Amino acid sequence: MRTRVGVVLAMICACGGGGRSPNDGGTDNRQPVVSVRTTPQNDVDLLFVIDDSASMADKQNNLAVNFPNFINVLNTIEGGLPNVHIGVTTTDMGTKSTGSPTAAPGVGTVGQGGCVNAGDDGKLQTNGAAVTGSFISDVKQTDGTRIKNYTGDLATVFGQMARVGATGCGFEQPLHAMKRALENTAANPGFLRPDAILGVVFLADEDDCTAKSTQLFAPTDTTIGTLSSFRCTRFGVTCTEGGATSDAMNVIGAKGGCSSNETSTMIDPVTPYRDFLLGLKTDPSKVVVGGIIGDPTPVAVETRTINGNNEPAVAHSCMYQGAAGNELADPGARFKSFFDLFPGRSAFTSICQPDLSVALEQLAQLISRTIGSPCITTPIADVDASMPGLQPDCVVEDVVGVSATVIPKCSSPEAPPCWRFDTDAIRCPSLDHLRLTIVRSAPADPATITNMRCVVL
Repeated sequence: MRTRVGVVLAMICACGGGGRSPNDGGTDNRQPVVSVRTTPQNDVDLLFVIDDSASMADKQNNLAVNFPNFINVLNTIEGGLPNVHIGVTTTDMGTKSTGSPTAAPGVGTVGQGGCVNAGDDGKLQTNGAAVTGSFISDVKQTDGTRIKNYTGDLATVFGQMARVGATGCGFEQPLHAMKRALENTAANPGFLRPDAILGVVFLADEDDCTAKSTQLFAPTDTTIGTLSSFRCTRFGVTCTEGGATSDAMNVIGAKGGCSSNETSTMIDPVTPYRDFLLGLKTDPSKVVVGGIIGDPTPVAVETRTINGNNEPAVAHSCMYQGAAGNELADPGARFKSFFDLFPGRSAFTSICQPDLSVALEQLAQLISRTIGSPCITTPIADVDASMPGLQPDCVVEDVVGVSATVIPKCSSPEAPPCWRFDTDAIRCPSLDHLRLTIVRSAPADPATITNMRCVVL
């Protein structure tokens, strides 16, 4: 279906975490690089929400082939691989909306992009992988051994689970599917652990289209236009330039300043899904989200031939050369609005890359920081090349609840509390083997989270 050539904008965004520094009079451009919990948290539940609509086969394979890079980063965490639950669900919610107890009549042909009932309804998928149950479980015991519910290599097993196919509903509802996967404990028993860190990762080449009203699936009429996924953009996205209303979004041309339409009557706002995730945990820092999505910009509406008719359609925002030819993606404006609701605890990257290894490493590093690794996995800038050694521009804080205490850098002689970098090639195998060390005169409060933000390369 996708033929238009777009612009490749490979990006990694560690979203949020900015604001003003405690010791800085200007805008703080430091990025989170380390987060260490005084009380270790080694239980991690990872939910992958994977688009299974047409055009996703190459992208699912890209995820599966490069997933070992994700696991390799988690293996570098102090103590090794955390106690993981890893589940996969699809974006297929059929014609089920969040505002109606019953689904709309089916549209299209099921198995060829058609939608019916509640689709997969957030149920975890194993796709024939050698897993007992509906998700991967790999948990370390006190004697160092691990209890696993799968046979073979973890990354290989996940790779089979991640190849969910490309025949699902063309009205993708990833946020809706995420919520169903996490709230439907009867269908997915045991996956979500109350005290575990929760990470949600989306893989999609079209934007979220979580239906608020079954009208989204209504037949073509002059009020809402052709029955096509362009309705997702027209009614789910608003743009300050050229798209302030759904009628303006229907006009051919470039748009600017685009984000989720939080007042749409047809498409759900994204904010309640942030609230839902945070409501699952007593500690909001235990929730992280990430995505491999279509570049959020540029956003434009073009004319495209659909079923023999010239119809408005959202223009593709990026492209790459895949195994079977050009692979394209649409702008993930709603996804970005959702990620922006998790400052310092979200990241996204472009799906328009023939090799997702670096993207998966970046997402795993976000998980690693949330778990609490003292290892430096992000290149830190040297702000004074005239001085020997690394001269970083960093802020380190002890955070307990809403209270933050700045910790100064160690000098000679050391006056605790203070921080320094130590070299540890065994526990920190990446980059320059650096780890953050806090010199203390007394143990920290067990609830303390120590965060470091630095100017990075």
